[in-house]
Amino acid sequence: MPTVMELVKQLREMTGAGMLECKKALEENNLDLDKAVQYLREKGIAKAAKKQSRIAAEGLCTVKAEGNNAILFELNSETDFVAKNPMFSSLISNFEELFLSSKVASTEDALKIVSKGKTVEQLIAEATATIGEKISLRRVTLVKKNKTQSFGLYKHMGGKIVVLSVLEGDNPEVAKNIAMHVAANNPRFLDKQSVDPETLKNEEHIIREVAIKENEEAAKPKPAVVLEKNIIPGRLQKLLESICLVDQPYVKDPNITVSEYLKQNKTSIVSFLRLEVGEGLEKRVDDFAAEVAAQAKL
Repeated sequence: MPTVMELVKQLREMTGAGMLECKKALEENNLDLDKAVQYLREKGIAKAAKKQSRIAAEGLCTVKAEGNNAILFELNSETDFVAKNPMFSSLISNFEELFLSSKVASTEDALKIVSKGKTVEQLIAEATATIGEKISLRRVTLVKKNKTQSFGLYKHMGGKIVVLSVLEGDNPEVAKNIAMHVAANNPRFLDKQSVDPETLKNEEHIIREVAIKENEEAAKPKPAVVLEKNIIPGRLQKLLESICLVDQPYVKDPNITVSEYLKQNKTSIVSFLRLEVGEGLEKRVDDFAAEVAAQAKL
């Protein structure tokens, strides 16, 4: 007679469902493997598990604040069409409330939150089964501020890009303007001091290699000392200004920098966070010809 753990392992291999779901299914069905499979299929969990290998790089990001806490996260789907589904939108709204009320700080912890007897992970599995596409949660982040600071929230295209900024003082309008700027210009760092040494070293290396190659191909090459003391540092400085928020030309008035805009409003920025749908994920590329050829073989 197989042990419970052996049955759980076998059921997982058969259905692709999670360990806890498999254990519960076996317990509910007196360790009968066939009935447990049927149980998981009826619950939609086995069906959902079969979709886990699909690429979910579409969807929406969201940001919501309440008091001194703000939550940001991304809910992915396989297609942009599903992101407009009412069930998908309802799931996001539900998660916003759940994550804020529980002050969850990571995706792993968010998946374990229980709502009306079901974990967030189970709710996502059910949505995957009902909608017919893989749904996945990632990049859940909790941001806190103190009472003297302001949140700035901005959503672009309904959540394709979302930004949260934190500013000193009671400046919600300025904070929102900064969030809008971040959405448009996508700075990588807050300021030059925030740039990590590895990034700085890598960018300087690239600039040096390009400068040396250009100089070698130039009609009148410059002395190496000019490259090292003027051209390379100058290009590095220009690059830093383009990737650091406070040094970028302010989106609503390019004649001033973000830093100058903040000074005009007697405030400063503490932090910012920007999420864009599908960042770092492989995008699905549908090959219609290959799909038709595959179907023809059936």
